[in-house]
Amino acid sequence: MNRFVSNFTNRLDSKGRVSIPATFRATMARDGFEGLYVHPALDAPALDAGGNALLNEIDAFLSTLSPYSDERDQLSTALFGTSEILKVDSEGRVVLTESVKHHAGIGDQVTFVGLGHKFQIWEPEGFRAHLEAARAKVRDLKRTFGSRGVSPASDSRARTALATPPGAREK
Repeated sequence: MNRFVSNFTNRLDSKGRVSIPATFRATMARDGFEGLYVHPALDAPALDAGGNALLNEIDAFLSTLSPYSDERDQLSTALFGTSEILKVDSEGRVVLTESVKHHAGIGDQVTFVGLGHKFQIWEPEGFRAHLEAARAKVRDLKRTFGSRGVSPASDSRARTALATPPGAREK
């Protein structure tokens, strides 16, 4: 499988290193990116992380915008200007920099969350709250679509709610 799935919570060691889950490392190895590309999530206290698949999606999204538009420059700044490429050591660990830890409110533990083409790194309690909010929204969507007999793909509100740029969620 070439997707990041599931979630795992790991502790940072005394040197500030954290082990990337083995299944995520295997997906990264197939992706072929050297290191780990990380940027602060656009609308959550989390980090978006991945390799070539994530970068390709960002590039594809940015290519839909006018090359010299303010929107493209602003998104490029947010997605590339605040990003870091972290070195993964031979044991599958990375050192999270202070700036990325600060954005996500990370202390001595992190939760890795698979999102298919990328994964996120959260402070564990922040992820639990985010997961509960996501489940509530999905329950509401299910009730809405179930009562109307309409599939999300054919409903314009669902397409709007479900189709957002990389790293962003509709509020």
